[in-house]
Amino acid sequence: MIAREPVLEASGLRVWYGTEGDPVRAVDGVSLALRAGETLGLVGESGCGKSTLGRAIIGLLPDSAATAGSVRLRGRELLELEPSDLLSLRGPELGLIFQEPMTRLDPLVTIEDHFLEALREHEPELDSEEMRRRALEALGGMGIPPTRFRQYPHEFSGGMRQRIMIALALVLNPKVVVADEPTTALDVIVEAQILGILADLRRNFDAALLLITHNLGIVAEACDRVAVMYAGKIAEEGPARQVFSEPAHPYTRELLRSTISLSTTGLHYIPGAPPDLIDPPPACRFHPRCPDAMRVCAERDPVEVRTGEQRVLCWLHGPEDRIPPGGHAPLERREIALAEEA
Repeated sequence: MIAREPVLEASGLRVWYGTEGDPVRAVDGVSLALRAGETLGLVGESGCGKSTLGRAIIGLLPDSAATAGSVRLRGRELLELEPSDLLSLRGPELGLIFQEPMTRLDPLVTIEDHFLEALREHEPELDSEEMRRRALEALGGMGIPPTRFRQYPHEFSGGMRQRIMIALALVLNPKVVVADEPTTALDVIVEAQILGILADLRRNFDAALLLITHNLGIVAEACDRVAVMYAGKIAEEGPARQVFSEPAHPYTRELLRSTISLSTTGLHYIPGAPPDLIDPPPACRFHPRCPDAMRVCAERDPVEVRTGEQRVLCWLHGPEDRIPPGGHAPLERREIALAEEA
């Protein structure tokens, strides 16, 4: 089978947030590719840059952010587009499912008006009847009956509000959808329903899906590939089954060990906390917390190594000719001071 060309490609993408001092390097040299009909899971601890990466792809960064590198949608460079041109792509080409839908839906506007506003903006040639039909069809696909079309957001449960957000993202049939924590704060039954809807999205519309989440179980169930992000960089990326069964990066391995299952007999956690992205650790950013850290990890930036479909940013996998003499020596374990909550 011939592999499809990527519908979305990020190459060397960097995002900085301006501060009164040094900038926050939220995304630092990320490269990813996403193909039609594929789901890529993006995982990592809070503050690692996942949501910033998703917003950079969509072009929804604040004015204080600066970008470099490349984001291409079917060969078209997005970072060079004028705001008006990028706005026209959101909806028909790029869709975003926000987390916390109650904060994204206007409480003063009915669900009907949310959909009509989106359709008028991007498909003004449609008449009111066709817009209403399209909106009802999208909501019906999410299991929301037409009798609730003219209700307000507060009249829906959290799970139904999330379904409305998904319907809003899909009513314009986007080619790429960024789903930012789409199952946050939902119970496991509603979570399973949302995952089923996202799976139908791939099958029925051949859309590419970037699924941003903390939940490794969701990634194992719903994603073709997984990218593990740490401190603004992709630590490891590859087929989900391969990464989960044979994690190559110590951070991936520690994340998997920290998950809870029916067979869990003791809790495991990664000591310390993600680094300050204004002043991250030198060389490998995970080395202060890494149980396998070597001397080279604190002295040189790791080089990406590829093994088949898997790629990893870690000196444990070489390349050997780039590791200086004595670089394999274990790094003395640092005592990590954990800040106590007041």
